[in-house]
Amino acid sequence: MSFWTSRASRWAAPPGGLGPLEWRVMEALWAHDVPATVRDLTPDFPDAAYTTLMTTLDRLHRKGVLVREKSGRAFVYQPRFNRAEFESARAADAFRQALEQSGGSLAPLVSSLIDAVGDRDRELLDELESIVAARHADKAKQS
Repeated sequence: MSFWTSRASRWAAPPGGLGPLEWRVMEALWAHDVPATVRDLTPDFPDAAYTTLMTTLDRLHRKGVLVREKSGRAFVYQPRFNRAEFESARAADAFRQALEQSGGSLAPLVSSLIDAVGDRDRELLDELESIVAARHADKAKQS
């Protein structure tokens, strides 16, 4: 299952994720925090032609990461989900893909995750430990 569909069935599956300009467009839309037209975003992209920006917004809409509505003769675009939801879905998909490619052994993947978290955030590592302990307790109650 792909990144976009793994998080919620309403998200479409873009092949290959997002390109650099698509990322910049997403960043601009999140920064605007209101629906925007191509013309609204043009000042944020002085190095891109109007038609390039229009094509990029259309592509993001077709990938399912933007919602658009007709407003007069223009389309107004907004992200389908906020940055936190987007990043969470990306992380979940990366983790899911790593699990699928691990060849059945989860220990190296989980160990790497624990190392990465422990290097950055001791509190989060403690929180993960609590979650694991709670999950073990739930499983013991069910048995």
